[in-house]
Amino acid sequence: MPKNRNTFSSLTAWRREIASRAVHGGWDWIKRTGAVTAEHPGRLRFRRIGAGTRLAFPQGTVFGEPWIELGDHCIIGEQVTLTAGMMPGLDLGTEPILTLGNGVVLGRGSHVIADTAITIGSDTYCGPNVYITSTNHSYDDPRQPVGKQWPRMEPVEIGPGCWLGTGAVVLPGARLGRNVVVAAGAVVRGEVPDHAVVAGAPAKIVRTWDERDGWQPPLRTPAPVPIPDGVTSEQLLAIAELSPEEA
Repeated sequence: MPKNRNTFSSLTAWRREIASRAVHGGWDWIKRTGAVTAEHPGRLRFRRIGAGTRLAFPQGTVFGEPWIELGDHCIIGEQVTLTAGMMPGLDLGTEPILTLGNGVVLGRGSHVIADTAITIGSDTYCGPNVYITSTNHSYDDPRQPVGKQWPRMEPVEIGPGCWLGTGAVVLPGARLGRNVVVAAGAVVRGEVPDHAVVAGAPAKIVRTWDERDGWQPPLRTPAPVPIPDGVTSEQLLAIAELSPEEA
């Protein structure tokens, strides 16, 4: 009896392993097949989708694609919402409404809601669940539900090279300069100058940089050590695989 029980247990484990591999392999195939690229746009017809740009599967809500331009080599994570206009089926004119520069990264679960113009500069990286919107609810009339009052819209501009941390919110009318860092969970409105770090809700400038004084207040972490010339990617991978004692 114990032998039969062990045989049955081994058979069950084997079947489960086979099923697990099949499920994971199938899901990997679905994700690869469902990704959106310039060569394989699926049902989405963007105004432009650049070479090397990829929208991971599953996508979030996407509409108004004829007014959305995606630059080259952008990475759009899973469940990212990209919308142009307040609802599908509107004629938004001849100009793009939502524009992503080259190399933009939008983390999983992020939302970019462009009822009026939103521009995100090249090489701007967004962590997961970032929310960027050009529209906000108004509450002028105390007798009407807020959701039934006409919203306010203002263009949003995010400069190149920025970093928006997890859960950051960028509100209508915001204008971020070049290489701005937005801390996780910050709520940004108004103008932010080049090379600034903002944090909080509402976001305030907590660090700035200029040519004469560098970062003020000074950075508390040492500057990263540059990779020596001549080091190959294979050598870097080999170093990463070393244990602390070996390194």
